[in-house]
Amino acid sequence: MDIVKQYLERAAEVIGARTSDEERYDREVTRWVERGKPIKKAIAKANEKFPAEALAVDDALLPDLQARYEYLLEHDRIMRRLKR
Repeated sequence: MDIVKQYLERAAEVIGARTSDEERYDREVTRWVERGKPIKKAIAKANEKFPAEALAVDDALLPDLQARYEYLLEHDRIMRRLKR
């Protein structure tokens, strides 16, 4: 099996199905994370821009959310490289 195909299948499993609104919200969070903002601040910024998708964040969930958005950020970087 092609390694790119394997990666894409695994990424789809990890990320899961998202609506276009959820994808826009996630891109906003990752944009702030990429700029060096802490996850809590990045989520707050995305919540301001996309109140319908806003996450209510419990501090206990921050490590999991940080990992998720770091994964999404790296996935976006990989996808940009593959499209060159």
